[in-house]
Amino acid sequence: MGGHDLEGFLADAEIEAEVRRLRPDYRALLVVAVGIVPAPADEHSEARLRRAEAAASEAMAEADLLDLPHVAAWREAYRAFGAKPQRTRPSLEALLRRVEGGLPRVNRLTDLYNAVSVQHQIPLGGEDLDRYAGPPRLVRAAGDEHFETLASGEAAVEHPLPGEVVWRDDEGVTCRRWNWRQTRRTALTDDTTAALFILDALEPVSDDALMAAGEDLVAELARLGPDVRSAQRLLR
Repeated sequence: MGGHDLEGFLADAEIEAEVRRLRPDYRALLVVAVGIVPAPADEHSEARLRRAEAAASEAMAEADLLDLPHVAAWREAYRAFGAKPQRTRPSLEALLRRVEGGLPRVNRLTDLYNAVSVQHQIPLGGEDLDRYAGPPRLVRAAGDEHFETLASGEAAVEHPLPGEVVWRDDEGVTCRRWNWRQTRRTALTDDTTAALFILDALEPVSDDALMAAGEDLVAELARLGPDVRSAQRLLR
């Protein structure tokens, strides 16, 4: 990203027409932030995780996990492009399934964005902006794109299935099956200082609810260093 032209980076992001036809109700809120000071988990990030766990536990006490409107909508979206959500779970469902045993504790940045995702029940992925090549684009895969991952503990390259909904940049796929699994190439690390976050929304999530989650995330990011600056864009 070099000089970090945040607005320019966001201006070139797009959702492919074939994805819009698949789910006309889909929206993505993109948030980019630079100037993050890497740090281990702290009292504040732990408190946010506990608050998110409590909110999720309360929601799941009133309704089965799969009946939560936001989870049900994503399972339906996965089926629409041929994925089996019981085998490759949407990220929100995967996180909510971990609430009973405790959400993962990784580092301050990752813990905070996981907490925001669970608290607002909105899928939220994070990427290292400095490892990104070109703008983010949500497309239906041709099937020959590269996706860097691990297989049996070793670095490996996989390819998405034709028609699979994926986020990608100029080098390849950055996240498979909309929000299922992120690539190793752009993964956040303990040294990340610049990041891209993608908040996904389907009905019944309103624009107001999506923007509220984004504002919560931006407020948390602002705490991560004296020189943090951020920008955001809502994609329809």
